[in-house]
Amino acid sequence: MASSVAIEKLVEKIGLRNLLPEINMEGKKIVTSEINRPALQMTGYFDHFYSERVQIIGYVEYTYLENQPREKKIPIYEKFLSYNIPCIIYTTLTEPDEDMLRLAMKYQIPLFATDMSTSSAMAEIIRWLNVELAPCISIHGVLVDVYGEGVLIMGESGIGKSEAALELIKRGHRLVSDDVVEIRKVSDDTLVGTAPDITRHFIELRGIGIIDVKTLFGVESVKNTQSIDLVIKLEEWNRDKEYDRLGLEEEYTEFLGNKVVCHSLPIRPGRNLAVIVESAAVNHRQKKMGYNAAQELYNRVQKSLMRTPG
Repeated sequence: MASSVAIEKLVEKIGLRNLLPEINMEGKKIVTSEINRPALQMTGYFDHFYSERVQIIGYVEYTYLENQPREKKIPIYEKFLSYNIPCIIYTTLTEPDEDMLRLAMKYQIPLFATDMSTSSAMAEIIRWLNVELAPCISIHGVLVDVYGEGVLIMGESGIGKSEAALELIKRGHRLVSDDVVEIRKVSDDTLVGTAPDITRHFIELRGIGIIDVKTLFGVESVKNTQSIDLVIKLEEWNRDKEYDRLGLEEEYTEFLGNKVVCHSLPIRPGRNLAVIVESAAVNHRQKKMGYNAAQELYNRVQKSLMRTPG
């Protein structure tokens, strides 16, 4: 689980203006995705002040402070900035006054500004921090976007995961990650997969080596993040094992407490893995839209049996 995120990453992602570039931000971290609007703090009330959060000063706080005498504001600024605040962001075309700038410099608290409205800035910051600070694990597998469905292909090393992904890419689908997939739990319903920075857009093919998918097939063949909707486990064909042939009951696998639909796919010579993965993705999408082919077949068989004379 990521315990913190560098403030520089937030500045870059949201496009914030740094009002005090003299402050060294190296080592300054954000540890929670929650944010705080310090309206009560600006009136002098500091009980239950969540100082570890990013502080957002919007138009309401700005106009209130504009109408306060300087001798009242300075002690409040002093106390506010004496806390270990990660940073302060001014929104809706507002700017800090000279006293805020001077005291922020004194206490080495980064100050930023954005033209976005307060509600838009808050929503964007919370959404991004929720992903960055989400519980995270790394697993061995390949993640591909197939018809908008995030398909995580798993299996033993050398079974053909990368080869299946390459065929899917040639058929117009998009690679998210090969070999190692970083999975983040962004909500109780959603898992998001990404590639480690060092291996992003690369695939390893035994006998050939490393290939750069983005360079070979173009930017439309890759994607940075994708929700994980379906897991396909590749395994060697076992004659003694019974495989599901109808699909009436879903099987699941679990990551970080979230369940994901899982299919075990036996590998035999002559099976086109890419076409099977495509079919599984489309079938899964159909089920989400309310149509289950296996259930439809079952219903037809039941109706046929009911019509058959006893």
